Amino acid sequence: MKKLKRSARLVEMTQYLLAKPHVIVPLTMFADRYASAKSSISEDLTIIKEVFESEGIGELHTLAGAAGGVKFVPKMSRAGALQLVNGVCRLLEQPERLLPGGYLYMSDILGQPAIMNEIGRTFASVFADKPIDVVMTVETKGIPLAYATAAHLNLPVVIVRRDPKVTEGSSVSINYVSGSNKRIHTMTLARRALKSKANVLIVDDFMRAGGTARGMMDLLQEFEATVQGVGVLVEAGGVDEEELLVEDYVSLARLAYVDPKTREIRMAPGNYFEEDTTR
Repeated sequence: MKKLKRSARLVEMTQYLLAKPHVIVPLTMFADRYASAKSSISEDLTIIKEVFESEGIGELHTLAGAAGGVKFVPKMSRAGALQLVNGVCRLLEQPERLLPGGYLYMSDILGQPAIMNEIGRTFASVFADKPIDVVMTVETKGIPLAYATAAHLNLPVVIVRRDPKVTEGSSVSINYVSGSNKRIHTMTLARRALKSKANVLIVDDFMRAGGTARGMMDLLQEFEATVQGVGVLVEAGGVDEEELLVEDYVSLARLAYVDPKTREIRMAPGNYFEEDTTR
């Protein structure tokens, strides 16, 4: 128990809520923590709620009843997400990023905590209303994105491996066909990594035809799990709908055009920003 000036209390309460997204915090906890009346705590939370919403940080939900309290839900406005994605697109349009096969070098961007944090907040905002138990990705480049998203949803991360690991015990493995080159690959998931009938959010850094995402979805059937959403940072453009192996997904950016000769790359916002999207 500590008595703080209101300004200091507001700062500490804000930090506490930001560090515990999607967690119900009882008003009595704050009242006891700061030796303050519930009415004072309620006034403080009203101020924090107004700032969160006006600055596009997130929403502060009030839950009534004996088990009530407040819950912070991180949010990213569509305008804020578009500004973020446009900046990422400009980075991805650098000619030296072009790799054989039309792929883009993205590892440096995926390794930037500040960028991943905002991308994760965007995905957390998109799927905030879904009943999700875990965030899943496949090794290795999707891992930073998965952890950033999971941090804002306050959920664990499950990583699908390309090869079984002896340190993970018994596992389930499946073969899947790559959507881009039609080759057969293998992915595996430890049996202890995921509870049966879990609700799963799949995220990945790049999707061409959706072979990897479809592989994860098929793997999840072995766990009787439900896929609540699929989010990809960048999707390849120019893929015919009949070639897509995943129908319902959210993309933040699209690789719209690539010229291997001139090394020209054009990026565009993904389907999340399409007005007519129902995803």
